Amino acid sequence: MAEWFQQWFGEEYLQLYPHRDAGEAARLAALVAARVPLTAGARILDVGCGPGRHLQSFESLGFHPIALDLSATLLARARHAARAPLIRADMRHLPIRPASCDLVVNLFTSFGYFSTDEEHGSAIAEMASTLRRGGWLVLDFLNAPAVAANLVPQETTLLGHTKVEIRRQIEDGRVVKTIRTEDGRSFVERVRLFRQTELAQMIAHAGLILRSTAGDYEGAVQSDTSPRLILFAERM
Repeated sequence: MAEWFQQWFGEEYLQLYPHRDAGEAARLAALVAARVPLTAGARILDVGCGPGRHLQSFESLGFHPIALDLSATLLARARHAARAPLIRADMRHLPIRPASCDLVVNLFTSFGYFSTDEEHGSAIAEMASTLRRGGWLVLDFLNAPAVAANLVPQETTLLGHTKVEIRRQIEDGRVVKTIRTEDGRSFVERVRLFRQTELAQMIAHAGLILRSTAGDYEGAVQSDTSPRLILFAERM
């Protein structure tokens, strides 16, 4: 049976979230460039690149990104967004030469999708393995306390021109979003509500040192009320 993320990240996903724009991506790329000591031409691996909006920003800053995603639909969009080489692969098994990257990024909650914490730990270890000594991992994740405090249980919106009902609940340590369309389609998102201590532990087990955090794309101090949890870790 296919896992939920193998089915969801297609055209319906793009229609439901059309507001994610290049400006937001540019702010995050600028924050990464300010926090991580990169030189011109640095090799960046974007794991879970989606439709490629962050690739454009990294290219504009003079870096050389490589993009990876499991969704063929999102990679097709990314092909029109940037010049970066594109790879279709699962982040639990990265086809990237060890110690070949200056920076690995996993952005906009492209993590937390798997059934077990062992799989999540394996994905972090795979990302860490691609880093040279002195390379960096940047993980941009949802902020679990803020998600739990501000959860909207139900709303109605549009998927293209079709009315959609969205229900959210927290179940077994995950935020579960059920999306049902009036024409009978149904999709589910399940994202593990990792807290900072849990992510920091996986990062440490992968041989990285957590150097700093941020709570938004402007670099604000991270707290339980922050919209994001952004972690910056170095391989020694």
